Amino acid sequence: MTYRGRFAPSPTGQLHFGSLVAAVGSWLCARHANGQWLLRMEDIDPPREVAGAAASILATLPAFGLVADAPTLFQSQRKAAYDAAFEQLRTADLVFPCTCSRSELAASGGIHRDGRCVKPARPERTPAWRLRVPDVEVTFDDALQGPQGENLRELVGDFVIRRADGFYSYQLACVVDDAYQGITEVVRGHDLLDSTARQIWLQRCLGLPTPAYRHLPVVLDADGNKLSKSAQAWPIDPADPTPTLRRALAFLQRPLPTLVTDVDGLLAHALIAFEPALLPQCSGNSFA
Repeated sequence: MTYRGRFAPSPTGQLHFGSLVAAVGSWLCARHANGQWLLRMEDIDPPREVAGAAASILATLPAFGLVADAPTLFQSQRKAAYDAAFEQLRTADLVFPCTCSRSELAASGGIHRDGRCVKPARPERTPAWRLRVPDVEVTFDDALQGPQGENLRELVGDFVIRRADGFYSYQLACVVDDAYQGITEVVRGHDLLDSTARQIWLQRCLGLPTPAYRHLPVVLDADGNKLSKSAQAWPIDPADPTPTLRRALAFLQRPLPTLVTDVDGLLAHALIAFEPALLPQCSGNSFA
């Protein structure tokens, strides 16, 4: 099977350094395997989207030498596929409508574990739909972070796959689209490691293949905060990409030639003797 990797940003802002590290890491793994590198715009949450962010991200990546091998897949155009997956789950009685609010679930730590809505029918409320989660341990071997295990019922409970406002969750859309795009390995930030068990369980429920997973360290700011939520998460500059690409490759512990000054040359050099297993495991401070 041909290796297929992907970078899947959300258009909640312009591309910042932490996202660039994830993009470069996934690109390196795909090119190392002589495979394909795909793009997916995860634009399924309109209330959180920033106008123009999707176009800005897609215009910025090529400036850093990151060019996809196929047209970008937009999740906003994939509702029919998510509807079909949702109906498959509903037909199998794996989901249930729930009108419980966050405040009503506070007593159980915000976790729903009943497999059904515990509140009486409330026709005035549009329900969210939750996936029933049994008392099972979902295990997987992350290619970078090692063996992982999570009891979904205890840690996340019956999780939402379609919100009350009608929008599908990241978990469902991600699973459906990874299968549709034929992704063989998901390379992404460590902050999404705790989503993996839920996605694997959804794959099993839907009869979809499970890709390999490799979770890269998250870029932190000088105060130890995740860069995407930091005041220092300024957009990267596509007009002057070389210094920022150098920083991204250094973060991923790739040796850098001093005489190479163009992005294509830097990426080509980074692939020399590249081994995905030698990527860093732990998050680091990019401003140190």
